[in-house]
Amino acid sequence: MSDHDGGDQAKSSVAALTLGALGVVFGDIGTSPLYSVQTVFLSEKGLHPTPANVYGMLSLVFWSLTIIVSLKYVTFIMQAGNKGEGGIMALIALVSGARLRTARGKLGLLALGIFGASLFYGDGMITPAISVLSAVEGLETPAPSLKRFVLPIAIVVLIILFVIQRFGTGTVGALFGPVMGVWFVVLSILGINQIRHHPGVIRGLSPTYAVQFFIDNRLTGFLALGAVVLAVTGAEALYADMGHFGRPAIKRSWFGLVLPALFLNYMGQGAYILTNNQLSINQIAHNDDKVNPFGSFNPFFETVPSWGQIPMVMLATLATVIASQAVISGAFSVTRQAVQLGYLPRLTLRHTSAKEMGQVYVPAVNWFLFVAVLALVVGFRSSAALASAYGIAVTGTLAIDTILFFVVVRALWRRPRWLAVVGAVGFLVVDLGFFSANTTKVASGGWFPLVVAAVVFTTLMTWRRGRDIVSAEMRRSEVPIGDYLASLESSPPLRVPGTAVFLTASGGGTPRALLHNVQHNKVLHEHVVLFTATTLGVPHVPAEERITTEALWPGVTRVNASYGFQDVPDVPVALAQARSLGLALEIEEASYFLNHVRIVPVGDSGLAAWRKRLFTVISRNATNAASFFGLPADQVVELGTQIEI
Repeated sequence: MSDHDGGDQAKSSVAALTLGALGVVFGDIGTSPLYSVQTVFLSEKGLHPTPANVYGMLSLVFWSLTIIVSLKYVTFIMQAGNKGEGGIMALIALVSGARLRTARGKLGLLALGIFGASLFYGDGMITPAISVLSAVEGLETPAPSLKRFVLPIAIVVLIILFVIQRFGTGTVGALFGPVMGVWFVVLSILGINQIRHHPGVIRGLSPTYAVQFFIDNRLTGFLALGAVVLAVTGAEALYADMGHFGRPAIKRSWFGLVLPALFLNYMGQGAYILTNNQLSINQIAHNDDKVNPFGSFNPFFETVPSWGQIPMVMLATLATVIASQAVISGAFSVTRQAVQLGYLPRLTLRHTSAKEMGQVYVPAVNWFLFVAVLALVVGFRSSAALASAYGIAVTGTLAIDTILFFVVVRALWRRPRWLAVVGAVGFLVVDLGFFSANTTKVASGGWFPLVVAAVVFTTLMTWRRGRDIVSAEMRRSEVPIGDYLASLESSPPLRVPGTAVFLTASGGGTPRALLHNVQHNKVLHEHVVLFTATTLGVPHVPAEERITTEALWPGVTRVNASYGFQDVPDVPVALAQARSLGLALEIEEASYFLNHVRIVPVGDSGLAAWRKRLFTVISRNATNAASFFGLPADQVVELGTQIEI
């Protein structure tokens, strides 16, 4: 291959990653112009679209995108990769490996991180609802009589969106990047077209207008941050998807196309309001039914020429479906990582791509999100109403990311204390400012994502705590494998042909299934494998580093398989790899012995009674180990054990 060919392939790879990042990473933040400006000037906020307020709004949006997205995430936080992976789960893994002064402090930070991950589920419910609704509501601009069809159309779009999840994003993923590329180009064109009518709107980029905005509007201006934050929703996705596309591709996409397109479009909407100031004041601020009988004025769709409004609604709907798809896929990814890190029980995971490890489908999460999204759409009925619930989960995650990141800066990177403190305080002032402004939304709908986050957080922490208690209880009563094998020498059992694989969570203890099999069946297979799957605090473990073997006794071998928290354990595949390393196994005819643990919530374990019951219910509904570890159903033997907690 020539250097020229190699260079062309490298350029092609860079272009593909950049285009892919457009489709997956920026869908949420890229569709924010659909509803952000409209929400700032909703009549109930008491903020009229006067020139001073429009300039102030544009300044706040510009500097929010600059500080939160460009500086905090793209420039700083995305440096905190865990073996190339990002997202709040990566931060949790990094913090868990840091040396902190007290164990209590580390547990507190880990709990804070888990709560941040829980908030992600609340965000994952509102994003599809508000995005799809805001796009379909564009029908009201050219044809107000279509208002009654908005809700049914949005529901149909959402049903289709969640039904097709089981097919994965691989089949349509190639369309995501080009469609979003067109979307951002159209955003730019719409913005430029309006700016040329009112070029003075560019003055809104000055921070002085943001300061004057707060001085003029005081409390009302501060509360407006609850709407301005809608412009930065999806910022965490840049970090969360770093492992799929890499920091360089995301950075190129953001600064090369996405950020300029967003700036131009927001300024274009501001220019439209300033050019049509009196009409805008009547329609947005007063929302007079005589002037605007459907209350559907949206500056975004008003900037679209009349001939292009229906096509724009179609493009916006497609863009919001892509944005929703990315959030839903993110929820699947977070769930898988939570399972691997021990914060959730085994769940059914279906791989939807033979090439991309990260593309998984989690049926339980999909339908949980679907029911919640449908309830939000039917309950709130409009994107404007949903905006009252949107933001508090996002801003909570932003603040938690800041705290965890600067713990990493100080504890892992060993940067000076003053630097970590100054950086954390600087960004937290912004994050907590937005969070405080959004607390007013709790009563009007913001309670929904908080309740969801509380339920998810309680579930995650209860499972982790209960799992630790069960593991400790089993370790207390287990027999060291060395002692057990030594006892067999004095009274050896009958050896029968074949291979028996015993799955065990402990590398040093004797699997209870092995004890029961020898005790009740009085036999020991010719080849016995004690298989232990260990999840490490890294996203992926290379295949060549996954398997280690140890001979324990004639015909008895321990096989340890190490996985990252984004890897999916597959026992037959791991055993095939062990066989390639020289271990004598008959995998095709092997019997897999599992220990089925039945939890009885009667013991004195220090866990509250209601949490014991919750843990028991979750345990009974977990996916069975055979399915989770990819075991052939007709080769599995389960032996029961009862554990009291």
